[in-house]
Amino acid sequence: MKLAFCLFKYFPYGGLQRDFFQLARTCLHRGHQVDVYTGSWKGEQPNDLRVFIVPNRRLTNHRRYVSFARRANKLIAQEGYDAVVGFNKMPGIDVYFASDSCYVARAMEKSFLYRISGRCRTLTAMEKAVFGRESKTEIISISENEKQRYMDYYGTEESRFHCVPPGISKKRLAAANAPETRSELRRDFSAEQNTHIVLMVGSGFKTKGVDRAIRAISALPGHLKEKTLLLIVGKGKTGPYLRLAKRLGVLSNIYFMGQRDDVPRFLAGADLLLHPACHENTGTVLIEAMAAGLPVLATENCGYASHIERAGAGKLVPSPFNQETLNSMLASVLSDKQMEQWRENGKKYVAETDVYSMHQKAADVIEMVAAGRGFS
Repeated sequence: MKLAFCLFKYFPYGGLQRDFFQLARTCLHRGHQVDVYTGSWKGEQPNDLRVFIVPNRRLTNHRRYVSFARRANKLIAQEGYDAVVGFNKMPGIDVYFASDSCYVARAMEKSFLYRISGRCRTLTAMEKAVFGRESKTEIISISENEKQRYMDYYGTEESRFHCVPPGISKKRLAAANAPETRSELRRDFSAEQNTHIVLMVGSGFKTKGVDRAIRAISALPGHLKEKTLLLIVGKGKTGPYLRLAKRLGVLSNIYFMGQRDDVPRFLAGADLLLHPACHENTGTVLIEAMAAGLPVLATENCGYASHIERAGAGKLVPSPFNQETLNSMLASVLSDKQMEQWRENGKKYVAETDVYSMHQKAADVIEMVAAGRGFS
């Protein structure tokens, strides 16, 4: 089969981009041709993918998205693909990989002036092109919560949603040398062995709640604060958060590690994954933490938070979010004697649950659409 994959931009460490890349590899391994249409590509281009850069010089993001969709669709129409797969919301796609949360649901929480802005109207129209009842796009759904929001706001037919399990790499499984890794990680920061290392993983610091995490560290009791480090792995602008940490007197507790290829080492060596996201469609790192035997403290609005609850692998901060609640929960969790049990619960849950086959199941959906067989 000849498939076109579309995404606004590719860079190596984004969650959406990782899912795109893994799904492309899965389709290639099944013998299909995969061509990629994107506005930009950072990093090495694989030899077995044809990558088409769609030029775009619009000044604002939402205008760039519209221009990209228009130009990409013209190019795609010339090639005769069996299916067009979108990783961002745009008209003209046959299958949408729903890695983003419902935009209009979040827009409704903002001011009236925002909701009538050109940006809001444009992004809502692009979302409606996928989820509106007049659309025929099939949807690969990775979050039950977001599926319901789309149905509530757009009246999307449930039959168009195809739910798939999480899709983590087995490289994230707990390593046999985890105790050695834990000791090594503390030596890297000249920290004592009884130092608590709290880990955050994810790009987009505002969305992931880095400010919330820094405030929670600053609110720890003195004896606990002295023995706690926060390591933040991911891409984002660090300046505002370093200034916040300095103002709150915890600058020496905070380390921004940048984008990393050795995330499993941090998962193995840390004591707690902290993920106080403002909004999160899934939160694959929550599953990865459980696989590595790392307890989790996350906001319950994360799409995969239910796995933490079912596994008994940590605690969830209730919605609506309250900073004082997070502060007290972090202090409590770091002092909780159940931490070791949460580690074992997480590993056991991952061993007994399908948390790997997202990309295989998503490829099945794409093949069905491309073959025109429909769904029962």
